[in-house]
Amino acid sequence: MRGSVHSKGSLLLTAWRAPVARPTMDIDLAGKTNNELEDIRSLVGEVCEFATEPDGIEFTAASIEVQRIKEDAEYEGVRVRFNGALAKARIPMQIDIGFEDVIVPRPVEIEYPAMLEFPPPVLMAYPKETVVAEKLEALTVLGLLNSRIKDYYDLALLARLYPFDGNLLAEAIRSTFRHRGTAIDATPVGLTEAFSADPARAVQWRAFVRRSRFESESGLDLDLDEIVAQVRRFASAPLSATAREDAFDLKWRLGGPWA
Repeated sequence: MRGSVHSKGSLLLTAWRAPVARPTMDIDLAGKTNNELEDIRSLVGEVCEFATEPDGIEFTAASIEVQRIKEDAEYEGVRVRFNGALAKARIPMQIDIGFEDVIVPRPVEIEYPAMLEFPPPVLMAYPKETVVAEKLEALTVLGLLNSRIKDYYDLALLARLYPFDGNLLAEAIRSTFRHRGTAIDATPVGLTEAFSADPARAVQWRAFVRRSRFESESGLDLDLDEIVAQVRRFASAPLSATAREDAFDLKWRLGGPWA
């Protein structure tokens, strides 16, 4: 399965050793195979039956259910549900697989941290640049209607913890927006005060923080306007440069600024 899918989504924050990873209810993957339901069922079934170190968890291939998601969207995906078990505890699993997206600069090999003293699994995954580019494209398209509050958390965390090469990030932005048919906006509504001041979004953000149980020491239990300001500080320069079709030769060091 390793060459057939690439890991993406919030689970990558754990792989990148982020000290404060948000909880998630599913596994997000990018499919590099065809999206026929029976082929996906077979692929996940092989993983369920793959022999690993005896960690006590069992996955039941016979329980696999597959269905299409985003039926009317340009980029159709597949949702897979199946059951796991640890002793008498039932563990419902969900995998969402998207298709057709571009990955810039290229997929990277990661070691996913193991909870027990077993060798870490080695996976192919999105680079950080594509993660950022896809989230910026989503907040550009959705504007004031954006309810993907978790994306703002992810972007703020990425900006705080990791360095970025401006040229690589700009290329990921250009490629992602072009592939999805989205015009690059130097100042998308989703990064303005009009968005962060919206009462409905503020309520969603507070609910997200409460569910996620962030510690005050993490610096991420801020008001939405502060989080949006952090993301704007990180994203405005590369968005502006790519919107003008200019080169972006700057570097982002931990916490910024671009220099």
